[in-house]
Amino acid sequence: MGERAPDVEALLCDGETFCSRSLADAAEDGAVVVFSASAFSAIAENWWKRYDRAGWADLPVPVLGVSRDSPYGLNAFIRQVDSPFRMFADVDGGVSEAFGLLVEREGMANTSTPMRATFLLDGGLTVRYRWVAEDWISPAPTDPVEEAVEAL
Repeated sequence: MGERAPDVEALLCDGETFCSRSLADAAEDGAVVVFSASAFSAIAENWWKRYDRAGWADLPVPVLGVSRDSPYGLNAFIRQVDSPFRMFADVDGGVSEAFGLLVEREGMANTSTPMRATFLLDGGLTVRYRWVAEDWISPAPTDPVEEAVEAL
């Protein structure tokens, strides 16, 4: 923690539209950035509904997802789960790679996905909290994220 996150650019989806945005623009006052499972997977649906139930849409900083899905798929997913969160379409894996999270999936030929992770960034993109899962299904713990946001 304490290092500066990369200021990457990708398509940011809101459930209806998408546009190219830098992380610095989307996280102008800070952000919780969640690298999640593929849209429409049971894991992703459970995670994003969990964060919604936890009240993360009311945090003082935006919660931004990052997924390897297309912007069209992410918009459909956001609508299907009625999510209040915006998500970056990391189609080529560049965002995940810039964060050092992109890994080849064993048993999945030529497939790479990000490790499941959550970062709290301040307005200068300094990492104030980081959690990286040890497996492919565990969601970010909500209490430590909320405590880190309060301390921001």
